Amino acid sequence: MKKLFALSFSLFSLYASAQQPYVSKVWVPDNKNGTYKNPVIYADYSDPDVCRVGDDYYLVASSFDAIPGLPVLHSKDLVNWTLIGHALKRQPPYDHFSQVRHGGGVWAPAIRYHNNEFYIYYPDPDFGIYVVKAKSINGPWSDPILVEGGKGLIDPCPFWDEDGKVYLAHAYAGSRAGIKSIIVVKRLDATGTKVLDGGVMVFDGHDLDPTLEGPKLYKRNGYYYIFAPAGGVATGWQLALRSKNIYGPYERKVVMDQGNTKINGPHQGAWVDTKTGEDWFLHFQDVGAYGRIVHLQPMKWVNNWPVIGIDKDGDGKGEPVTEHKKPNVGKTYPVQTPQESDEFNGHTLGLQWQWQANPKPYWAFPANGSLRLFSGMVSDTAKNLWFVPNVLMQKFPAEKFTATVKLDFKPRLAGERTGLMVMGSDYAYVGLTKKDDGIYLSYVVCDKAEAGKAEQEKGIGKISGTTIYLRVQVAEGAKCSFSYSEDGKQFTTAGETFTAVPGRWIGAKLGLFCTRTTVTNDAGFADLDWFRVE
Repeated sequence: MKKLFALSFSLFSLYASAQQPYVSKVWVPDNKNGTYKNPVIYADYSDPDVCRVGDDYYLVASSFDAIPGLPVLHSKDLVNWTLIGHALKRQPPYDHFSQVRHGGGVWAPAIRYHNNEFYIYYPDPDFGIYVVKAKSINGPWSDPILVEGGKGLIDPCPFWDEDGKVYLAHAYAGSRAGIKSIIVVKRLDATGTKVLDGGVMVFDGHDLDPTLEGPKLYKRNGYYYIFAPAGGVATGWQLALRSKNIYGPYERKVVMDQGNTKINGPHQGAWVDTKTGEDWFLHFQDVGAYGRIVHLQPMKWVNNWPVIGIDKDGDGKGEPVTEHKKPNVGKTYPVQTPQESDEFNGHTLGLQWQWQANPKPYWAFPANGSLRLFSGMVSDTAKNLWFVPNVLMQKFPAEKFTATVKLDFKPRLAGERTGLMVMGSDYAYVGLTKKDDGIYLSYVVCDKAEAGKAEQEKGIGKISGTTIYLRVQVAEGAKCSFSYSEDGKQFTTAGETFTAVPGRWIGAKLGLFCTRTTVTNDAGFADLDWFRVE
């Protein structure tokens, strides 16, 4: 009986631990006293859009060329978020995105729930506006449907009106279209999958609101509202436009700017409400190497205009908060944060990991409590790892943190290589290389990787076994110090301090890779035992 009880308790403990929400060791926005601090997500989820379905909030964000793409996050209280999936398993056109396409792919998406179905509209600035649909937020998601093809169409947002008509607002990317700072509204068919006309320009921001983009279309009290940022990602303000007619003319009002805070931008986001009647706004702030992090602002309506943040002087324009009372959603929910550390004990790749391009199915396999990365052939055209698809990465999770990986390197051929890196348009890593007489450790920096510059390698020495612990400590200002250990206890510094820089429209990322330069019919591999952020 005691054995049976012990077994039952053990199984219950395993089940309970599996159900425990993930809580970061480096950034938790919930102050656990009824208040929260910004950012609510200290990670690069740029261009956030959010919808509420019952008691649940769902957030999507830009993912550019990273795959899986279109991340979907979930919250019950707008403060505690977790990553629950991706709506895009591979990115079309599939051959095009089998190569690294920095800055291309998924730009600012919009998520809506209509007729018991989820819709995510996303723009690819080189190919057009797509939509994916699903009956459940957990999928399966439809293959992307091209709503309108063309270059430079960005930041789409759908709207279903009371009369059954369906509309799409979007902006233009000057880099592709040759025009920008305008918003157009077009008709969609009843299925929401096809544009029916050439659209109407409903607002021109050239005079007062340069780089106008990211429109979100809503309706309240008989007014159509377009929420849109202007003035540039790091330097701009949040605009609200309103009209009694969806095609305008629209009145204009700045409803939030940086004010006297350190929260620059405040840029592009989503209005949501609670069941208790509160209004809130999520947006991002560009913080350089750390990416575009997500903030939550209180919001209220005054004379049918939104006021976002705190309006200290009563002029109808708010400024961002750093701390505030949590949203009243009627209940209290457990503290949780997006996933970072990974013990690699599951049968699928952790949701926090993304590749630099559409992956091959044999790049990585979870097995026996580890993740096996097979060495991928580096193309002759890849001047450095910036151009290599099979780099597995996740976002920076806070301003200051330490990331450590334990791995076992089992190469077969000279030139096979593995390592832990910080990736941006410059990058650095500490890694292992197979040579004819053994495995060697080195520290590598690549300045101007985006421009195709070569890596600069500093040899450290030969290691005695195959197991190694690689670490990077990130300090304020994105200062990165790499180190290594053969016993997991004593760590030795590797190379000079490296200052992380952003990638193309994204923050720096933590990366793991396993590559080779020789054709073979049986590649070597690196087994990742665990990856821990502390």
